[in-house]
Amino acid sequence: MARRRRQELPGDPHDPLSLRALLERHLLWLETHHYAARTVEIRRATIGLFLRWCQERSITQAREVTRELLERYQRHLFYYRKRNGEPLCVSSQAHWLTALRSWFLWLVRERCLEHDPANLLQLPREEQRLPRNALSQQEVESVLAQADPSTPHGLRNRAIVETLYSTGLRRQEALNLHLADVDHERGTVLVRRGKGNKDRVVPIGARALAWIDKYLVESRPVLLGEATSPFLFIGNTGRPIHCENLSHWVRVYLDRAGVQKTGACHLFRHTAATLMLEGGADIRYIQALLGHVSLNTTQIYTHVTIAKLREVHEKTHPGRLYRDPSLPPSNPHDVIPQSNAASAETGHDAEPRGGPEDDDTDATALFI
Repeated sequence: MARRRRQELPGDPHDPLSLRALLERHLLWLETHHYAARTVEIRRATIGLFLRWCQERSITQAREVTRELLERYQRHLFYYRKRNGEPLCVSSQAHWLTALRSWFLWLVRERCLEHDPANLLQLPREEQRLPRNALSQQEVESVLAQADPSTPHGLRNRAIVETLYSTGLRRQEALNLHLADVDHERGTVLVRRGKGNKDRVVPIGARALAWIDKYLVESRPVLLGEATSPFLFIGNTGRPIHCENLSHWVRVYLDRAGVQKTGACHLFRHTAATLMLEGGADIRYIQALLGHVSLNTTQIYTHVTIAKLREVHEKTHPGRLYRDPSLPPSNPHDVIPQSNAASAETGHDAEPRGGPEDDDTDATALFI
């Protein structure tokens, strides 16, 4: 799979007051202040889109940017359509505008601008959306079985996906693992410079460790050849694996297993968090596992773990009445509808409560 080419920023790099020159200064400042390389690259791409939009309107200087212009750009993002005809999601719009606000605030602090045109720019209200559907245990096993462990690449991919499922790591975090980061005795892996440029230690299960051991003995030496590499998971001749290639392989396994849920590597991160919560894990342990700074980010998983809610619903909802409350019904005829509960005890038909043909109640009255 081909990697995306890095596009050249528009504008005059020799004019110190041009948008391009100021953006280059900002990116260098981020690097020297130890922001993650991925953060710098995303900031470059998102603000670069704004620079191209400005160039189309003959705006090249930072002092030419006004609040009204930024509001026009915000409307442009709202009406923008991707190649597949879909609009940008609200989170993407907010993310791109947040990058602009940070940049202009930095320009004011560096005395490149006197006033911040993005100071009063209101971000769009983000939707409270649930994470993508997690996989069931049966789906996970079916997907894992698609990797062929008899081949060096298949065995490596099985070890990677087992690691994703066991640890809940992001795909790049898994690909950045070094050989020394896996502690087989303690059953942990060290995540170096994860999201937010922070290190953390997470547990890894015995099954994932067994597949890693098998990969280290049978597959990695074949892929490595005469080369050397500090990375745990490698491509041919020891080259690092690109994250998009990994997502492609995982998506192929999902399709072969007949799993139609959207996503690829991140599905296993969602699955690890969801299944652990359904198994009774405390939300704060899930927060530590996933490396979330705020508990609010982790709380969203509580909305998709419905196993306990379903159990309480079946025990307490009046629509589920059984002949023997201590046992579930053996067949549908054992369920007693609530409207016929009285007839079950007296042996007589219950008084009809009125059907649709004799109900004169105004439907709007139900909402008063």
